[in-house]
Amino acid sequence: MAEELYIPKLGQTVEQVTIIDWLVKDGDQVSQGQPILEVETDKAVFTVDATADGVIHFGPYRAGDVVPNLTVVAVIGLAGDKFTAGMEATTLVESKEAAAPEPAPAAQPEQLFLETEKVRQTFISPREKKLAAEKQVDLSKVTPTGGGGMRIVERDILKAIEKGIKVSPVAARIAQEAGLDLDQMRGSGLQGEITKSDVEEVIKSRVPVPAVVEGVEEVSQRIPLKGIRALIAERMSASVHSTARFTLFIEVDATRLVRFREDLKTRVEKEWGFAPSYNDLIAKIATFALRSHPYMNARLAEDAIEHLASIHIGMATDTERGLMVPVIRNADKKNLRQFGSEFRELVEKARNGRIHPDDLQGGTFTITNLGMYDILTFVPVINLPEAAILAVGKITPKPVAVGDAIAVRQMWMLALVVDHRVVDGGPAAKFLQWIKAYIENPDEQQLSN
Repeated sequence: MAEELYIPKLGQTVEQVTIIDWLVKDGDQVSQGQPILEVETDKAVFTVDATADGVIHFGPYRAGDVVPNLTVVAVIGLAGDKFTAGMEATTLVESKEAAAPEPAPAAQPEQLFLETEKVRQTFISPREKKLAAEKQVDLSKVTPTGGGGMRIVERDILKAIEKGIKVSPVAARIAQEAGLDLDQMRGSGLQGEITKSDVEEVIKSRVPVPAVVEGVEEVSQRIPLKGIRALIAERMSASVHSTARFTLFIEVDATRLVRFREDLKTRVEKEWGFAPSYNDLIAKIATFALRSHPYMNARLAEDAIEHLASIHIGMATDTERGLMVPVIRNADKKNLRQFGSEFRELVEKARNGRIHPDDLQGGTFTITNLGMYDILTFVPVINLPEAAILAVGKITPKPVAVGDAIAVRQMWMLALVVDHRVVDGGPAAKFLQWIKAYIENPDEQQLSN
Protein backbone atom coordinates (compact mmCIF):
# COMPACT_ATOMS: atom_id res chain seq x y z
CA MET A 1 0.00 0.00 0.00
CA ALA A 2 1.30 3.47 -0.90
CA GLU A 3 2.49 5.69 1.96
CA GLU A 4 0.87 9.12 2.19
CA LEU A 5 3.06 12.23 2.30
CA TYR A 6 1.26 15.05 4.09
CA ILE A 7 2.01 18.56 5.32
CA PRO A 8 3.03 18.19 8.99
CA LYS A 9 1.94 20.58 11.72
CA LEU A 10 4.63 23.26 11.92
CA GLY A 11 4.10 25.00 15.26
CA GLN A 12 1.08 25.67 17.41
CA THR A 13 -0.17 28.67 15.45
CA VAL A 14 0.51 27.61 11.86
CA GLU A 15 -2.69 26.62 10.03
CA GLN A 16 -1.44 26.45 6.44
CA VAL A 17 1.70 26.69 4.34
CA THR A 18 2.67 27.92 0.89
CA ILE A 19 4.40 25.44 -1.40
CA ILE A 20 7.71 26.90 -2.60
CA ASP A 21 9.03 24.06 -4.73
CA TRP A 22 9.18 20.30 -5.17
CA LEU A 23 12.75 19.10 -4.63
CA VAL A 24 12.24 15.90 -6.68
CA LYS A 25 10.33 15.07 -9.85
CA ASP A 26 7.03 13.22 -10.11
CA GLY A 27 7.88 9.53 -10.53
CA ASP A 28 11.35 9.74 -8.94
CA GLN A 29 12.66 7.02 -6.65
CA VAL A 30 12.99 8.51 -3.13
CA SER A 31 14.33 7.32 0.22
CA GLN A 32 12.82 7.73 3.68
CA GLY A 33 14.05 10.98 5.26
CA GLN A 34 14.96 12.55 1.92
CA PRO A 35 13.83 16.21 1.54
CA ILE A 36 10.92 16.16 -0.92
CA LEU A 37 9.11 19.46 -0.67
CA GLU A 38 9.96 23.01 0.43
CA VAL A 39 7.17 24.96 2.10
CA GLU A 40 6.88 28.38 3.72
CA THR A 41 4.95 29.55 6.78
CA ASP A 42 4.40 33.21 7.60
CA LYS A 43 7.98 33.55 8.81
CA ALA A 44 10.11 30.54 7.93
CA VAL A 45 10.93 27.95 5.27
CA PHE A 46 10.84 24.20 5.98
CA THR A 47 11.37 20.97 4.08
CA VAL A 48 8.98 18.01 4.16
CA ASP A 49 10.83 14.69 4.13
CA ALA A 50 9.86 11.39 2.53
CA THR A 51 8.03 9.04 4.89
CA ALA A 52 9.04 5.83 3.08
CA ASP A 53 11.20 4.34 0.33
CA GLY A 54 9.63 4.06 -3.11
CA VAL A 55 8.38 5.97 -6.14
CA ILE A 56 6.72 9.32 -5.46
CA HIS A 57 3.48 10.36 -7.15
CA PHE A 58 2.49 14.02 -6.80
CA GLY A 59 -0.95 15.32 -5.97
CA PRO A 60 -2.45 18.37 -7.73
CA TYR A 61 -0.26 20.86 -5.83
CA ARG A 62 2.26 23.22 -7.40
CA ALA A 63 4.57 26.06 -6.34
CA GLY A 64 2.58 28.97 -4.97
CA ASP A 65 -0.36 26.86 -3.77
CA VAL A 66 -1.54 27.49 -0.19
CA VAL A 67 -2.20 24.16 1.52
CA PRO A 68 -3.74 23.49 4.98
CA ASN A 69 -1.81 21.43 7.52
CA LEU A 70 -2.23 17.63 7.31
CA THR A 71 -3.18 17.74 3.63
CA VAL A 72 -1.94 14.69 1.70
CA VAL A 73 0.17 16.13 -1.14
CA ALA A 74 1.72 12.96 -2.59
CA VAL A 75 2.01 9.19 -2.14
CA ILE A 76 5.12 7.02 -2.08
CA GLY A 77 4.83 3.44 -3.27
CA LEU A 78 5.27 1.32 -6.39
CA ALA A 79 5.81 2.63 -9.90
CA GLY A 80 2.25 1.67 -10.84
CA ASP A 81 0.60 3.48 -7.92
CA LYS A 82 -1.27 6.73 -8.51
CA PHE A 83 -2.39 9.70 -6.48
CA THR A 84 -6.19 9.98 -6.59
CA ALA A 85 -8.46 12.78 -5.45
CA GLY A 86 -9.89 10.58 -2.69
CA MET A 87 -6.52 10.54 -0.97
CA GLU A 88 -6.99 14.19 -0.02
CA ALA A 89 -9.74 13.21 2.42
CA THR A 90 -9.83 10.97 5.44
CA THR A 91 -12.80 8.65 5.97
CA LEU A 92 -14.38 8.90 9.38
CA VAL A 93 -16.45 5.89 10.47
CA GLU A 94 -18.12 5.18 13.77
CA SER A 95 -21.10 2.95 14.67
CA LYS A 96 -23.00 2.34 17.85
CA GLU A 97 -25.71 0.29 16.17
CA ALA A 98 -23.56 -2.70 15.27
CA ALA A 99 -22.94 -4.89 18.30
CA ALA A 100 -19.87 -6.42 16.68
CA PRO A 101 -18.65 -4.03 13.98
CA GLU A 102 -16.81 -5.60 11.09
CA PRO A 103 -13.13 -4.69 10.77
CA ALA A 104 -12.24 -2.11 8.15
CA PRO A 105 -11.08 -3.43 4.76
CA ALA A 106 -7.32 -3.94 4.53
CA ALA A 107 -7.07 -1.42 1.71
CA GLN A 108 -8.55 1.33 3.90
CA PRO A 109 -7.25 0.86 7.47
CA GLU A 110 -7.91 4.50 8.34
CA GLN A 111 -11.71 4.14 8.08
CA LEU A 112 -14.01 4.54 11.07
CA PHE A 113 -17.80 4.67 11.02
CA LEU A 114 -19.78 7.88 11.49
CA GLU A 115 -22.87 7.50 13.70
CA THR A 116 -25.96 8.35 11.68
CA GLU A 117 -29.38 6.79 11.20
CA LYS A 118 -27.65 4.01 9.29
CA VAL A 119 -24.04 3.05 8.85
CA ARG A 120 -22.54 4.83 5.85
CA GLN A 121 -19.21 6.26 4.73
CA THR A 122 -18.79 10.01 5.18
CA PHE A 123 -15.63 11.70 3.99
CA ILE A 124 -13.95 14.55 5.90
CA SER A 125 -10.63 16.19 5.09
CA PRO A 126 -7.92 16.59 7.76
CA ARG A 127 -8.52 20.34 7.76
CA GLU A 128 -12.23 20.02 8.57
CA LYS A 129 -11.52 17.29 11.12
CA LYS A 130 -9.02 19.60 12.85
CA LEU A 131 -11.52 22.50 12.86
CA ALA A 132 -14.19 20.26 14.40
CA ALA A 133 -11.79 19.07 17.09
CA GLU A 134 -10.71 22.62 17.98
CA LYS A 135 -14.31 23.82 18.25
CA GLN A 136 -15.48 20.63 19.98
CA VAL A 137 -18.07 19.87 17.33
CA ASP A 138 -19.62 16.38 17.47
CA LEU A 139 -19.18 15.13 13.90
CA SER A 140 -21.96 12.59 14.34
CA LYS A 141 -24.39 15.52 14.57
CA VAL A 142 -23.09 17.36 11.50
CA THR A 143 -25.13 17.04 8.32
CA PRO A 144 -22.79 16.65 5.32
CA THR A 145 -23.58 18.66 2.19
CA GLY A 146 -20.48 18.10 0.11
CA GLY A 147 -20.08 15.35 -2.46
CA GLY A 148 -23.79 14.74 -2.77
CA GLY A 149 -24.23 14.42 0.97
CA MET A 150 -21.24 12.08 1.38
CA ARG A 151 -18.62 14.60 2.56
CA ILE A 152 -18.46 17.00 5.52
CA VAL A 153 -17.10 20.35 4.39
CA GLU A 154 -16.16 23.50 6.31
CA ARG A 155 -19.56 25.17 5.86
CA ASP A 156 -21.23 22.19 7.54
CA ILE A 157 -19.06 22.57 10.64
CA LEU A 158 -19.51 26.35 10.71
CA LYS A 159 -23.27 25.91 10.49
CA ALA A 160 -23.16 23.55 13.47
CA ILE A 161 -21.06 26.07 15.39
CA GLU A 162 -23.40 28.93 14.50
CA LYS A 163 -26.37 27.17 16.06
CA GLY A 164 -24.73 27.24 19.48
CA ILE A 165 -22.62 30.39 19.25
CA LYS A 166 -22.39 32.53 22.40
CA VAL A 167 -21.44 36.14 23.10
CA SER A 168 -19.24 37.17 26.02
CA PRO A 169 -20.68 39.91 28.29
CA VAL A 170 -17.82 42.31 27.48
CA ALA A 171 -18.26 41.75 23.73
CA ALA A 172 -22.01 42.32 24.03
CA ARG A 173 -21.50 45.65 25.82
CA ILE A 174 -18.93 46.93 23.29
CA ALA A 175 -21.10 45.80 20.38
CA GLN A 176 -24.11 47.62 21.83
CA GLU A 177 -22.09 50.84 22.31
CA ALA A 178 -20.83 50.62 18.73
CA GLY A 179 -24.25 49.82 17.30
CA LEU A 180 -23.23 46.41 15.92
CA ASP A 181 -25.79 43.76 14.97
CA LEU A 182 -24.80 40.63 16.91
CA ASP A 183 -27.18 38.46 14.90
CA GLN A 184 -25.38 39.55 11.76
CA MET A 185 -22.04 38.74 13.38
CA ARG A 186 -23.30 35.26 14.26
CA GLY A 187 -23.87 34.58 10.63
CA SER A 188 -20.61 36.10 9.40
CA GLY A 189 -18.42 33.03 9.93
CA LEU A 190 -17.25 33.78 13.48
CA GLN A 191 -16.65 30.55 15.36
CA GLY A 192 -17.24 29.50 18.97
CA GLU A 193 -17.92 32.38 21.37
CA ILE A 194 -17.98 35.96 20.07
CA THR A 195 -15.31 37.68 22.14
CA LYS A 196 -14.23 41.24 22.77
CA SER A 197 -11.45 40.92 20.15
CA ASP A 198 -13.98 39.73 17.53
CA VAL A 199 -16.09 42.85 18.09
CA GLU A 200 -13.02 45.11 18.01
CA GLU A 201 -11.95 43.59 14.68
CA VAL A 202 -15.37 44.35 13.19
CA ILE A 203 -15.20 47.93 14.48
CA LYS A 204 -11.70 48.31 13.04
CA SER A 205 -12.85 47.01 9.65
CA ARG A 206 -15.38 49.85 9.47
CA VAL A 207 -12.55 52.41 9.19
CA PRO A 208 -12.52 53.38 5.50
CA VAL A 209 -9.39 52.70 3.47
CA PRO A 210 -8.42 55.67 1.24
CA ALA A 211 -9.15 54.94 -2.38
CA VAL A 212 -6.26 54.66 -4.82
CA VAL A 213 -6.62 57.25 -7.56
CA GLU A 214 -5.28 55.72 -10.74
CA GLY A 215 -2.84 57.83 -12.75
CA VAL A 216 -1.98 60.31 -9.99
CA GLU A 217 1.30 58.61 -9.02
CA GLU A 218 3.39 56.29 -11.13
CA VAL A 219 3.98 52.95 -9.37
CA SER A 220 7.58 51.74 -9.66
CA GLN A 221 7.01 48.42 -7.89
CA ARG A 222 4.18 46.42 -6.32
CA ILE A 223 5.03 44.20 -3.35
CA PRO A 224 2.18 41.75 -2.58
CA LEU A 225 0.87 42.11 0.96
CA LYS A 226 1.24 38.47 1.91
CA GLY A 227 3.32 36.20 4.10
CA ILE A 228 5.34 37.96 6.77
CA ARG A 229 4.54 41.44 5.37
CA ALA A 230 0.81 40.76 5.72
CA LEU A 231 1.35 39.37 9.22
CA ILE A 232 3.27 42.47 10.30
CA ALA A 233 0.57 44.73 8.84
CA GLU A 234 -2.18 42.80 10.61
CA ARG A 235 -0.51 42.67 14.02
CA MET A 236 0.74 46.25 14.05
CA SER A 237 -2.67 47.54 12.96
CA ALA A 238 -4.39 45.48 15.65
CA SER A 239 -1.97 46.82 18.28
CA VAL A 240 -2.51 50.47 17.30
CA HIS A 241 -6.29 50.16 17.13
CA SER A 242 -6.88 48.07 20.26
CA THR A 243 -4.43 49.44 22.85
CA ALA A 244 -4.49 52.63 24.94
CA ARG A 245 -0.81 53.47 24.59
CA PHE A 246 1.39 55.99 26.38
CA THR A 247 5.15 56.44 26.13
CA LEU A 248 7.74 57.27 28.79
CA PHE A 249 11.21 58.58 27.87
CA ILE A 250 14.25 58.55 30.10
CA GLU A 251 17.91 59.52 29.61
CA VAL A 252 20.43 57.27 31.32
CA ASP A 253 24.11 57.74 32.13
CA ALA A 254 25.50 54.45 30.79
CA THR A 255 29.18 55.30 31.35
CA ARG A 256 29.77 52.56 33.93
CA LEU A 257 27.87 50.00 31.86
CA VAL A 258 29.95 50.85 28.76
CA ARG A 259 33.14 50.44 30.77
CA PHE A 260 31.89 47.13 32.19
CA ARG A 261 31.03 45.78 28.73
CA GLU A 262 34.45 46.65 27.32
CA ASP A 263 36.14 44.88 30.22
CA LEU A 264 33.82 41.88 29.92
CA LYS A 265 34.49 41.57 26.17
CA THR A 266 38.23 41.40 26.83
CA ARG A 267 37.78 38.67 29.43
CA VAL A 268 35.18 36.34 27.85
CA GLU A 269 34.99 36.87 24.08
CA LYS A 270 37.41 34.06 23.26
CA GLU A 271 35.88 31.63 25.76
CA TRP A 272 32.23 32.40 24.88
CA GLY A 273 32.76 32.64 21.13
CA PHE A 274 31.03 36.03 20.97
CA ALA A 275 31.30 39.50 22.47
CA PRO A 276 28.48 40.40 24.86
CA SER A 277 26.37 43.13 23.28
CA TYR A 278 24.23 45.91 24.68
CA ASN A 279 21.21 43.87 23.58
CA ASP A 280 22.37 41.04 25.85
CA LEU A 281 22.97 43.43 28.75
CA ILE A 282 19.72 45.40 28.50
CA ALA A 283 17.75 42.16 28.13
CA LYS A 284 19.25 40.71 31.31
CA ILE A 285 18.68 43.99 33.15
CA ALA A 286 15.06 43.92 31.94
CA THR A 287 14.59 40.43 33.39
CA PHE A 288 15.80 41.69 36.78
CA ALA A 289 13.39 44.62 36.52
CA LEU A 290 10.46 42.41 35.50
CA ARG A 291 11.10 40.08 38.42
CA SER A 292 11.08 43.11 40.76
CA HIS A 293 8.01 44.63 39.06
CA PRO A 294 5.78 41.66 38.09
CA TYR A 295 2.91 43.93 37.04
CA MET A 296 4.93 44.75 33.90
CA ASN A 297 5.20 41.09 32.93
CA ALA A 298 1.50 40.94 32.17
CA ARG A 299 -1.22 40.73 29.55
CA LEU A 300 -4.88 41.66 29.20
CA ALA A 301 -7.26 38.70 29.10
CA GLU A 302 -10.98 38.78 28.33
CA ASP A 303 -12.06 39.80 31.82
CA ALA A 304 -8.83 40.13 33.84
CA ILE A 305 -5.25 41.38 33.90
CA GLU A 306 -2.94 38.38 34.11
CA HIS A 307 0.50 38.63 35.73
CA LEU A 308 2.69 35.94 34.20
CA ALA A 309 4.89 33.60 36.21
CA SER A 310 7.53 33.07 33.48
CA ILE A 311 9.61 35.76 31.80
CA HIS A 312 10.00 35.21 28.06
CA ILE A 313 11.93 38.04 26.37
CA GLY A 314 11.21 38.88 22.73
CA MET A 315 14.09 40.53 20.86
CA ALA A 316 12.98 42.43 17.74
CA THR A 317 15.25 41.48 14.83
CA ASP A 318 15.55 43.01 11.38
CA THR A 319 15.77 40.44 8.58
CA GLU A 320 15.50 40.51 4.80
CA ARG A 321 12.09 38.85 5.20
CA GLY A 322 10.88 41.56 7.57
CA LEU A 323 10.69 42.19 11.30
CA MET A 324 10.84 39.07 13.46
CA VAL A 325 10.81 38.72 17.24
CA PRO A 326 12.64 35.58 18.43
CA VAL A 327 11.68 34.70 22.00
CA ILE A 328 14.19 33.60 24.65
CA ARG A 329 12.12 31.59 27.10
CA ASN A 330 12.72 31.73 30.86
CA ALA A 331 15.26 34.47 30.21
CA ASP A 332 15.54 35.31 33.91
CA LYS A 333 16.86 31.79 34.58
CA LYS A 334 19.66 32.05 31.99
CA ASN A 335 22.99 33.69 32.64
CA LEU A 336 24.43 36.27 30.25
CA ARG A 337 26.39 33.68 28.27
CA GLN A 338 23.40 31.35 27.89
CA PHE A 339 21.12 34.23 26.89
CA GLY A 340 23.60 35.62 24.36
CA SER A 341 24.30 32.22 22.81
CA GLU A 342 20.60 31.35 22.42
CA PHE A 343 19.77 34.81 21.09
CA ARG A 344 22.44 34.58 18.38
CA GLU A 345 21.31 31.11 17.37
CA LEU A 346 17.69 32.28 16.98
CA VAL A 347 18.73 35.41 15.05
CA GLU A 348 20.75 33.31 12.61
CA LYS A 349 17.77 31.01 12.04
CA ALA A 350 15.45 33.99 11.59
CA ARG A 351 17.71 35.64 9.02
CA ASN A 352 18.12 32.34 7.14
CA GLY A 353 14.34 31.81 7.11
CA ARG A 354 14.71 28.57 9.11
CA ILE A 355 13.33 29.60 12.49
CA HIS A 356 10.49 27.50 13.89
CA PRO A 357 7.19 29.38 14.31
CA ASP A 358 7.03 28.41 17.99
CA ASP A 359 10.29 30.35 18.56
CA LEU A 360 8.44 33.52 17.50
CA GLN A 361 5.50 33.09 19.88
CA GLY A 362 4.80 33.40 23.58
CA GLY A 363 6.86 36.44 24.56
CA THR A 364 5.88 38.34 27.71
CA PHE A 365 8.01 41.48 27.16
CA THR A 366 9.76 42.79 24.04
CA ILE A 367 12.93 44.84 23.53
CA THR A 368 13.72 46.62 20.26
CA ASN A 369 17.03 48.34 19.53
CA LEU A 370 17.74 50.76 16.66
CA GLY A 371 20.88 52.24 18.18
CA MET A 372 23.05 50.54 15.56
CA TYR A 373 21.32 52.75 12.96
CA ASP A 374 22.24 55.96 14.87
CA ILE A 375 18.66 56.34 16.16
CA LEU A 376 18.61 58.17 19.48
CA THR A 377 15.06 57.26 20.47
CA PHE A 378 11.77 56.11 18.93
CA VAL A 379 8.26 54.95 19.79
CA PRO A 380 7.65 51.31 18.78
CA VAL A 381 4.35 49.43 18.62
CA ILE A 382 3.44 47.06 21.44
CA ASN A 383 3.72 43.38 20.53
CA LEU A 384 0.29 42.09 21.59
CA PRO A 385 -0.80 40.62 23.92
CA GLU A 386 2.14 41.97 25.93
CA ALA A 387 1.68 45.00 28.18
CA ALA A 388 4.76 46.97 27.09
CA ILE A 389 7.79 47.24 24.82
CA LEU A 390 11.18 48.83 25.60
CA ALA A 391 12.87 50.86 22.84
CA VAL A 392 16.65 51.25 22.96
CA GLY A 393 18.53 53.99 21.13
CA LYS A 394 22.18 54.82 20.47
CA ILE A 395 24.64 55.45 23.30
CA THR A 396 26.11 58.89 22.65
CA PRO A 397 28.97 60.77 24.37
CA LYS A 398 27.56 64.08 25.67
CA PRO A 399 28.73 66.84 28.00
CA VAL A 400 26.57 66.75 31.11
CA ALA A 401 26.61 68.34 34.55
CA VAL A 402 28.21 66.08 37.15
CA GLY A 403 27.89 67.91 40.45
CA ASP A 404 29.41 71.35 39.89
CA ALA A 405 31.49 70.25 36.89
CA ILE A 406 30.87 69.41 33.26
CA ALA A 407 32.00 65.99 32.03
CA VAL A 408 31.55 63.90 28.93
CA ARG A 409 29.34 60.91 29.76
CA GLN A 410 27.93 58.04 27.71
CA MET A 411 24.22 58.92 27.57
CA TRP A 412 21.50 56.46 26.56
CA MET A 413 17.89 57.18 25.64
CA LEU A 414 15.25 54.58 26.50
CA ALA A 415 11.54 54.69 25.68
CA LEU A 416 8.89 52.50 27.29
CA VAL A 417 5.57 52.13 25.45
CA VAL A 418 2.84 50.82 27.75
CA ASP A 419 -0.75 49.65 27.36
CA HIS A 420 -2.66 51.86 29.81
CA ARG A 421 -5.37 49.22 30.07
CA VAL A 422 -2.87 46.99 31.90
CA VAL A 423 -0.44 49.35 33.66
CA ASP A 424 -0.83 52.95 34.85
CA GLY A 425 1.72 55.72 34.37
CA GLY A 426 3.12 55.76 37.91
CA PRO A 427 3.97 52.04 38.15
CA ALA A 428 5.39 52.08 34.61
CA ALA A 429 7.59 55.06 35.51
CA LYS A 430 8.92 53.25 38.59
CA PHE A 431 9.81 50.28 36.40
CA LEU A 432 11.75 52.47 33.95
CA GLN A 433 13.38 54.38 36.80
CA TRP A 434 14.56 51.06 38.27
CA ILE A 435 16.22 50.17 34.95
CA LYS A 436 17.92 53.58 34.85
CA ALA A 437 19.30 53.13 38.38
CA TYR A 438 20.65 49.68 37.55
CA ILE A 439 22.36 50.83 34.33
CA GLU A 440 24.00 53.73 36.12
CA ASN A 441 25.18 51.46 38.96
CA PRO A 442 25.36 47.96 37.47
CA ASP A 443 25.85 44.91 39.66
CA GLU A 444 28.76 43.57 37.65
CA GLN A 445 28.87 40.21 39.41
CA GLN A 446 25.14 39.63 38.91
CA LEU A 447 25.36 40.58 35.23
CA SER A 448 28.42 38.43 34.58
CA ASN A 449 26.89 35.27 36.07
